[in-house]
Amino acid sequence: MNSELKKELEIFATQIRMGIIEGTYNAKAGHPGGSLSAAEVFAYLYGKEMRYNPKEPKWEDRDRFVLSKGHCAPGLYSALAYKGFFPVEDIKTLRKIDSYLQGHPNMNTVPGIDMSTGSLGQGVSAAAGMAKGAKYLGKDINVYTLLGDGEIEEGQVWEAFMFAAQYKLDNLCVIIDSNGLQIDGKCEDVMSAEPIDEKMRAFGFEVAVINGNDFDELETAFEKFRTVKDKPFAIIMKTIKGLGVSYMENEVGWHGKAPNDEEYKIAMDELNAKMKELEA
Repeated sequence: MNSELKKELEIFATQIRMGIIEGTYNAKAGHPGGSLSAAEVFAYLYGKEMRYNPKEPKWEDRDRFVLSKGHCAPGLYSALAYKGFFPVEDIKTLRKIDSYLQGHPNMNTVPGIDMSTGSLGQGVSAAAGMAKGAKYLGKDINVYTLLGDGEIEEGQVWEAFMFAAQYKLDNLCVIIDSNGLQIDGKCEDVMSAEPIDEKMRAFGFEVAVINGNDFDELETAFEKFRTVKDKPFAIIMKTIKGLGVSYMENEVGWHGKAPNDEEYKIAMDELNAKMKELEA
């Protein structure tokens, strides 16, 4: 990846992280950990990979994105806001009773949301249906969906994977954020899905295993996705939950907890320092 694009994406990922902290702090609730681990993939999808138009969110020929791990809406909202789908200032209304930015994505109220999600395991099924629909209509549309490694303990996920392989959905990119933690602890202790890569291959996917917080590796994986034919594609991203905020990194307690005043200041100081470093 050229250095200029990488710098743009790193700045975008840092803005996304700022939005995550801003949103969850003002809401006094939400899910910062898994939102932060996915900041790079949100930045890559909306900064380089996907075809969309913020001024026309329902443009028929846009690529689709489904946040199957819907509780990580703070990350997606931040990406959409910084790309002009709605005002960045509105991130502060996250989860407020009269806000359109609720704790899980709602396609009926939020510009840029392609599917309402929340119940884990269901988003990937909708994404597979969208990909099949695009094939049926002869549309050049790619569908991307992001799942958590805890989420893939759900049986419905594997039914969707079978469907994707059965219908050779090479326009479907399944992204698994493998940060190793879920609400009750380590995934390996709660219900291990490993080896995820071997299982995905057995279910008929072409698979890339990468560092999901590295833009060069993300670029290589998404470029490979575009070359694979007659098979769905899976990107298994090894990430750090809570990345970008020192005290949240690899701490399971930050799966679904908002920072207090002191924690908010520490997080924003760290992210502002990162931004100054990038902009220097």
